Amino acid sequence: MLERLKEFASEFFVTGDPLIYGADVAIGITMITIVAVLTYFKKWGWLWRNWLTTVDHKKIGIMYIIASIIMLFRGGVDALMMRLQLAMPNMDFLHPEHYNQVFTTHGTIMILFMAMPFMFGLFNVIVPLQIGARDVAFPFLNALSFWLFFLGAMLFNLSFVIGGSPDAGWLSYPPLSELSHSPGVGQNFYIWGIQISGIGSLATGINFLVTIIKMRAPGMRWMKMPMFTWSVFSTCIIILFAFPILTVTLALLFLDRFGGAHFFTLDLGGNPMMYINLIWMWGHPEVYIVVLPAFGVFSEIVSTFSKKKLFGYKSMVFAMLIISFLSFFTWAHHFFTMGSGADVNAFFAVTTMLIAIPTGVKIFNWLFTMYRGRIRMATPMLWTIAFIPCFIVGGMTGVLLSVAPADFQFHNSYFLIAHFHQVLIGGVVFGYFAGLYYWWPKMFGFQLEEKLGKWAFWTWNIGFYVCFMPQYAVGLMGMTRRLSTYGWDTGWWELNFVSTIGAFLMGVGFLFQVAQIADGIRKYKTLKVSGDPWDARTLEWSIPSPAPEYNFAITPRGDDIDEWWEEKERRAKGIYPPEQPLEPIHMPKNSAIPFIMSVFWFIAGFGFVFGWLWMAILGLAGVGICMIARSFSYDTDYYIPVDEIKRTEASLRGSV
Repeated sequence: MLERLKEFASEFFVTGDPLIYGADVAIGITMITIVAVLTYFKKWGWLWRNWLTTVDHKKIGIMYIIASIIMLFRGGVDALMMRLQLAMPNMDFLHPEHYNQVFTTHGTIMILFMAMPFMFGLFNVIVPLQIGARDVAFPFLNALSFWLFFLGAMLFNLSFVIGGSPDAGWLSYPPLSELSHSPGVGQNFYIWGIQISGIGSLATGINFLVTIIKMRAPGMRWMKMPMFTWSVFSTCIIILFAFPILTVTLALLFLDRFGGAHFFTLDLGGNPMMYINLIWMWGHPEVYIVVLPAFGVFSEIVSTFSKKKLFGYKSMVFAMLIISFLSFFTWAHHFFTMGSGADVNAFFAVTTMLIAIPTGVKIFNWLFTMYRGRIRMATPMLWTIAFIPCFIVGGMTGVLLSVAPADFQFHNSYFLIAHFHQVLIGGVVFGYFAGLYYWWPKMFGFQLEEKLGKWAFWTWNIGFYVCFMPQYAVGLMGMTRRLSTYGWDTGWWELNFVSTIGAFLMGVGFLFQVAQIADGIRKYKTLKVSGDPWDARTLEWSIPSPAPEYNFAITPRGDDIDEWWEEKERRAKGIYPPEQPLEPIHMPKNSAIPFIMSVFWFIAGFGFVFGWLWMAILGLAGVGICMIARSFSYDTDYYIPVDEIKRTEASLRGSV
């Protein structure tokens, strides 16, 4: 019996690598510390009532952002390990199989478990406030979306220490992802971690689409919406059509692995190219899913810190909608080298070039907004200005890759790696950092100090260019992707060494950001701000910071594009809106069902990963019971009385 247990444990837990043992120890210490702190300060009830069961969109947004920062750390450590392995020729820091696992998890985590939740966090915190709503359209579904994402991410990350990580690349092309080449459970962790979190992502897209369509403030017509809200609307359209493709694709891959199907194998009529088409029919729109909200962030920041209306508002709106449409017609440029034929290559080359036009429109509109503006160089504006040249270079190299004959030379090289990171770090990460700094006072009621923020900004930016500019050069010198080592005779080591230094500089920038947040929490009382510390323009800044549970005591109007700015102008002239009587506010009640249902999804996913049908059935049964319980839940809302609203408003506005 003991021998059987030892054999099971050796297969169940990942063993044999000192890095894994170190991770085991770190995870254990972290878990023990969290439990000890919550127990010592008697915060278990507080955690359950205020966070685990909340349906408040603002708290859900904060949880998304915290999860994203944790995933940024995890994905960043993966990146540093890869750069250490490639810093010098013939390095033996990571053996080839471990290296494959690291670059697979790095890509998956950064796109799906870092960029997506960061984006959803900003959606949740800002969109209802910008459109004058008291919550999202479906608060219960919103909570369920978060917990599905979070527990899907945890299931995926569990593969690091249990069962083994996937190693077929972040998009898991067959046949590498089939049983013939990946017989372990790592690929199953990939499939079910993404599937569970993907359900949450699709639900979030539907939720915010309905919220924007149905819950805008009186007077806020389509062409009066803030630009960030427009970017969210455009993104949700893409999510609605793209994520079902991912769900079906991974379901078919799982049927290949679990049920002996042959959708993507050459045996019995399958075709790996079908998978590659499907995954990029989701994968390229996914790039625009994560970058469009960043464009919305930059639009808000440029207008606020230039003290001007956004130049070319209508052209910006149409540019976003055009990008949403064209994003579904560019996917084949990811496999020009696979012999699709001249006509197909020409079509997708042209569409890829066309999508650069609306992006260029945005760049010019931001520049014209800044032109002759009274620019204030606060941290959010620094990240915005840094984005523009970075994204221009990334966009130009993207257009270069869209030329099919050139792509034949560049596609499998580090030139592509440099381009991809230039767009996603320079566009997405810089954008979300800018948004985090900009809306931090709205979330927490205090500003982050500028000094540490500028240290973080400069180390991140210098590190970025030191890391990725050499990769363009080493790619042109012939270094291909997915290499875990190389020889001294290649002549690549100097550039790779410089690139590794840049990666560690970005890591230092991240540490400065962590220090900045910790310092801000420590100095909370001295950094406390009013509702509008930036002298901003949109409705979220018209209420106290942080916003009360109900957002707006009185539903605002949205008659102008920059409604709050126009309201301040009217007040400066002595024109005040008529007093409106307060009324009880209808709000949704907290619910434990989203959290519990997501735990059951986690159990079902874990069962499918290891082929334990009894556990999978138990988990799915739990999901079904939660759905039935929800359908019989009638006490799901309540009213905040007028007296409580008055007390809250007086307290938040400093009248008490």
